[in-house]
Amino acid sequence: MPGYPLKTLLCYGDSNTWGYNPHTGGRYDHKTRWPMVLKGLLNQGCPEDEPEFWVVEEGQNGRTTCREDPVEGDRNGLRQVLPILESHKPLDMVVLMLGTNDLKPRFNPLPYDIAWGAQRLVRAIQDSRTGPNEQSPQVLMICPPPTRDVPGFTHIFGNTQELSKKLAPWYREFALERGAAFLDADTVISASRADGIHLDPEAHLRLAEAVARIVRERVGTRDMRRDHAAHC
Repeated sequence: MPGYPLKTLLCYGDSNTWGYNPHTGGRYDHKTRWPMVLKGLLNQGCPEDEPEFWVVEEGQNGRTTCREDPVEGDRNGLRQVLPILESHKPLDMVVLMLGTNDLKPRFNPLPYDIAWGAQRLVRAIQDSRTGPNEQSPQVLMICPPPTRDVPGFTHIFGNTQELSKKLAPWYREFALERGAAFLDADTVISASRADGIHLDPEAHLRLAEAVARIVRERVGTRDMRRDHAAHC
């Protein structure tokens, strides 16, 4: 629609953004992964050749908030984020969901440390000036759902269930400090019983629906912007 440029969202996360399938160890298809489901939800009612939103998937298996992984190697989300932001700018919003891999015993983490790492990423995104007109992109900070105490990944994660349940209050506080939107994923989804870490297809759908609501509130839609313009 003339006068309303395409809005761009970047989904920055780990294997649950990449689309790891806990039942097969492979990757979910484009119709199942939550960033692509989100794209479909946000563009409902738009002509196929005139979408309103472009959604960029940027998930990496094992990615941490800001920690160098001595076992799996190049997984530091903070170190990687600026080149990724710059390659996709201008960005209207960055949807950030990281922290699950920071739970690994090899990092000996506290809940505060993990949430602080996520906030460091929020600050880096806001300071990047990779939004429209070289302004800051908006940020949605998602606290990942708690892990489950099942055998799937205990050889890597140990039992992180209780630790993971303590993240949300810190994430909420640190999001508020930075003026970022916040979503506690535990209020809408749960980790799969198949491996205790990753998401089933229904969880991908529910997460996408929850994110879509926040995006519409924060970024707006063509109809909302048109209504605003009519009252100015």
